[in-house]
Amino acid sequence: MSFIDSPGELAPSSPAARASSAPRLLVVGCGGIGGIVAAHLYEQGHDVTAFTTNPLIADAINAAGFRVRGEASPGTVRGRAVRELGPDTRPFDYVLLATQPPQVEEAARSVVAHLAPAGAMICLQNGLCEERVARIAGPERTFGGIVAWGASMVEPGVYDRTSSGGFVLGRLDGAGDARLHELARILEAIGATTVTDNLAGARWSKLAINCAISSLGTVGGDRLGALLRHRFVRRLALEIMTETVQVSRATGVRLEKVAGTIDLDWIALTDAERTAAGSPGLFAKHALLLAVGARYRRMRSSMLAAIERGRPPAVDFLNGEVVERGAAHDIATPINAAVREEVLAIAARKRKPSLAQLRALFDRTRELVGAPSSSMRPPPADAPHEPSMAAASAQTAASDEPSVAAADVQAAAPGEPPVAATDVQAVAPGEPSVAATDAQSDREGT
Repeated sequence: MSFIDSPGELAPSSPAARASSAPRLLVVGCGGIGGIVAAHLYEQGHDVTAFTTNPLIADAINAAGFRVRGEASPGTVRGRAVRELGPDTRPFDYVLLATQPPQVEEAARSVVAHLAPAGAMICLQNGLCEERVARIAGPERTFGGIVAWGASMVEPGVYDRTSSGGFVLGRLDGAGDARLHELARILEAIGATTVTDNLAGARWSKLAINCAISSLGTVGGDRLGALLRHRFVRRLALEIMTETVQVSRATGVRLEKVAGTIDLDWIALTDAERTAAGSPGLFAKHALLLAVGARYRRMRSSMLAAIERGRPPAVDFLNGEVVERGAAHDIATPINAAVREEVLAIAARKRKPSLAQLRALFDRTRELVGAPSSSMRPPPADAPHEPSMAAASAQTAASDEPSVAAADVQAAAPGEPPVAATDVQAVAPGEPSVAATDAQSDREGT
């Protein structure tokens, strides 16, 4: 792998190489993820600066602070957001990039002059953004930070953490680095943080999940919990993840479990399952997706939020990456390609997101995978010849995942049918809409 625009010579990378003082932190982007990260860092008393180019967000934070609700909420945290960094700004040891993927390179270029020689930029985006940022900051000064939780900005300066979780940190080359452990200790206040020597494997596993969850959430226009109640949505998700896993294997990546629980190698469809109307293996995989939908039921696609506020969706950083890299290895990725085109059509206002639109996408893609047509419905979830839902979940979900029986209870809002009725026409919960601002919404952090 080659990098361009990299600094020629770097100072020693150990934190001990800099002056013995607390590390200076810069959070770039004050949407859902960035706002909550900055709020926790302020609350913990770190030397942190929050940077946003959006005047509405900056003004709201400076007037009333970071107002955080939801999982492990710190409440209202006083802090400031700046809209520019002057030439006399002291260098930062860690720059946490929390923009959407389409803005990550511009964001990195705008602040790289303020990164300390021994510092590091951390990509908190979904996708494979580290390679892009490394061309700007240099590979020795680029880390990956996989976010395993979700958040949204309900209105400027008001944040909602929609699920629990922490971070996985690593370097592209898998090398050990004392800076990673220092940063992990800092981020522990937000969620459990681990350091990996296989960032590529963790990234590709997360990419497979995001390609399904974020893109299908954009087409379906609803929260994750409501969408994954539908069998055809889960089938599309399995096909998207399967193609992504196949491409990752061709690139020589050793996949890691997402959040230590979801085994992408296992969940990828076998050749037999891709053409089957139903099987015990398929049933177990659907059961696991039901559990995931229950655990992260409040998540809403950040790509959908981007489209709503007139910004380009990050689909080329997700499904587009799979299509492009699949073509380079002569691997067909027709479902990811179809989903990418659907998202782009929605962004161009040619189509509107809805469950019906998602169903139409499913029907159109059946001939691409040789799967049963929509008229050939899989057997119902409670078919007597298959294992019970709770048993399937117990076999396939990790110990810290909710059982699917529990998921049924958690995922259904009061008055809604139980999730065991997998093809019910679920009604979207009455969540607030995302304001037409730089609302860095729901980073689908499964």
